[in-house]
Amino acid sequence: MADTVIQVENLGKKYILGHQQEGHSRYVALRDVIADGAKSVARRLRHPGKRQPNPNQEEFWALKDVSFEVKQGEVVGIIGRNGAGKSTLLKILSRITEPTEGRIKLRGRVASLLEVGTGFHPELTGRENIFLNGAILGMSRAEINRKFDEIVEFAEVSRFLDTPVKRYSSGMYVRLAFAVAAHLEPEILVVDEVLAVGDAAFQKKCLGKMGDVAKQEGRTILFVSHQMSAIKNLCSRTIMLNSGSIYHDGDPQAGITLYLQDLASASNQTSLENVRRTGTGVLKIVNFWLENINGERVTAVASGDTVKMVFQCRVNGNSSPKNISLGFSLHTHLGDLLSVLYSDYMGVNLDDLKKDGCISFTISDFPFSRGRYYVGARVVVNDIESDWPKDFIGSIDVEDGSFYGKGRTPHSGIGPILIKGDWSINSQEASLQKLHDHEFQNLGR
Repeated sequence: MADTVIQVENLGKKYILGHQQEGHSRYVALRDVIADGAKSVARRLRHPGKRQPNPNQEEFWALKDVSFEVKQGEVVGIIGRNGAGKSTLLKILSRITEPTEGRIKLRGRVASLLEVGTGFHPELTGRENIFLNGAILGMSRAEINRKFDEIVEFAEVSRFLDTPVKRYSSGMYVRLAFAVAAHLEPEILVVDEVLAVGDAAFQKKCLGKMGDVAKQEGRTILFVSHQMSAIKNLCSRTIMLNSGSIYHDGDPQAGITLYLQDLASASNQTSLENVRRTGTGVLKIVNFWLENINGERVTAVASGDTVKMVFQCRVNGNSSPKNISLGFSLHTHLGDLLSVLYSDYMGVNLDDLKKDGCISFTISDFPFSRGRYYVGARVVVNDIESDWPKDFIGSIDVEDGSFYGKGRTPHSGIGPILIKGDWSINSQEASLQKLHDHEFQNLGR
């Protein structure tokens, strides 16, 4: 069709994974390479024309039989758990990597923002990289000059414009990269989760700009994010990937619901040992659960209950780590951050942790309204990140409860946080007398 700008047909991407043989050293000597080569030649001579499978290699399909079309002006959210194939799809659409099978048809120029520094040369200045990216997109120097001031103003890097970008912070990198990608008028804008590097104000600014690009300028956007609120507010359609295949293609709210159900199911079934994470691994979180006031494990709590969050940890190595700080975050069902608390915020010392032990945090009068909330966690040892699982480590289902101690549940639509405090009422005469006394005291100073 004439208004179709992206057409994907039976797309597949295969990778070959290498596995180390059991009992073999991770280091390979020259004699091992020669010996393996000789064995390979001998196998081919014994079985000419027949390809012998390598027992140390495995085929992995990051994408398989993916087909869809995107029309001009659509804003499509690509969602799915880590490893679903989202980034691989965007790399193929951005012509960074080639597909193993299938084909894609693109109408128009594609600007991609897939990771910090995509398309930038570290030795060039910010100014030079703006012109470099414009040239890559096929723009003339006059076109770039026309947009130059808008790009610099949006990125807020005017002071550092003639500084090599290798000296930029990650936030500055992203600000300039997004500004270039959004302002140089590509027909298709591809944005991965790189916007998470920026601060909250800049993320909001970028989402607003993407909305303008789609609605006012009629350009097409493919947007990958784990922030479901951004997907809901920005996208007119969602494509959910699961294990490299399309699981849902259509209404954003339906896609978000399926994604959250999949996320909850995965967090209940998958061991935290298998979760993608960063850190030194000196101290790792291996399990998480909730307990009630009686120390019994529970899967749901009520507003106003006393809730104990238990983080089971494992010490790797022989030494006992010191200066431990464990932090957790609570998120809405859309992934929006509600609160973060680290043990060192409260001056708590966790150095007594043994080889395998649990760190607990008890919340009295649990202050959340009905709904499902997700838990993230991170461990820091001696001010160095030890463990940061990149997926949520668990969820908390909250039911209506007597948060205010009066046997009454709050009205619906009140938001996630419940508040307690003291109400009082003063007569107008008492308030005026208090104001008069305050002013009199100030005159006497």
